Amino acid sequence: MRRRAFLGLGLALPFAARAQSTRYPEVRPGFRLDLPRDHGAHPEFRQEWWYVTGWLATPRGESLGFQVTFFRARPDVVTANPSAFVPRQVMLAHAAISDPGLGRLRHEERAARDALGLAGATEGNTQAWVDDWKIELKGELLRTRVRAREFAFELEFAPSRLPVANGDTGYSRKGPRPEDASYYYSWPQLQTRGFVERAGVREQVRGTSWMDHEWSSRYMPEGAQGWDWCGINLEGGASLMAFRMRDAKGGALWAGGTLLAQDDRARALTPDQVSFAPRRRWRSPRTGTEYPVEMRVSSLGREWALEPLMDDQELDARASTGTIYWEGAVRAKLEGVQVGLGYLELTGYWRPIRL
Repeated sequence: MRRRAFLGLGLALPFAARAQSTRYPEVRPGFRLDLPRDHGAHPEFRQEWWYVTGWLATPRGESLGFQVTFFRARPDVVTANPSAFVPRQVMLAHAAISDPGLGRLRHEERAARDALGLAGATEGNTQAWVDDWKIELKGELLRTRVRAREFAFELEFAPSRLPVANGDTGYSRKGPRPEDASYYYSWPQLQTRGFVERAGVREQVRGTSWMDHEWSSRYMPEGAQGWDWCGINLEGGASLMAFRMRDAKGGALWAGGTLLAQDDRARALTPDQVSFAPRRRWRSPRTGTEYPVEMRVSSLGREWALEPLMDDQELDARASTGTIYWEGAVRAKLEGVQVGLGYLELTGYWRPIRL
């Protein structure tokens, strides 16, 4: 569930352009996921993201978390100017490694207009890039490549389960009004291998990952301050996706999720079947923001305790998306026994999110 403000991206149109407000298509019930076509971009919608997270193990037994996200945004003005310099789409990429040995995130971000081939996202199949960062689906393998100042990785993801349509066959409500929604699917249990480079040292890694693809024109319901989200690869091939949209008092304005069983049966979770409850908070020494880095997620009579790989997984993205949030690798436990690995995202704790 990647949802960013897309601020500070330099979207001013050329002086001679004649512009008018953009009209975005609505997200409506009755949608049915169509793959492989829906792996690709949906450029008429306001915003879209391809989001991959996972746990990696090095040959020395270290556990690392990683995330890479490619965002596409359609500017809120349109123009008939045919110039290649006019921004019809804007691309943004985030990448991070959670490294307990370092004690903080290694993180970098990039942004560019879809002009002159420097950035873009293709329709019909997954292929998105910003400069030399990219994600693409070739055959049955998803691949990504990132080279940043503090780190680099090249990873390959092989599916062991089919993609899972969230909500009602891919139509995922985010609030009380039907138009507060997205089209959304997840791809859990991706068997992962490749290389990670830190401090100039390149190591082979293996692990398990999770991919989300989501697109929308109106994501945040009125009164929402932010959201909590988790994607957990459970033992035996099952998976859990759960989220809540928080109101100004920290309560649930809306909630939902998907529980995938080992036999491939997916159950859509309704707002009354999902709850999040903080178990422990951590205060950032940089921003003073408190995050519930240990969370209890409850559904259908089960309570998963989510515990972070490390506390300091705060990501400062003010230079690009105008916000700060917590996004990190977590272990999932049932009654004290580890049953899965995944990621937890906590937004709107620094300041309310605006999309």
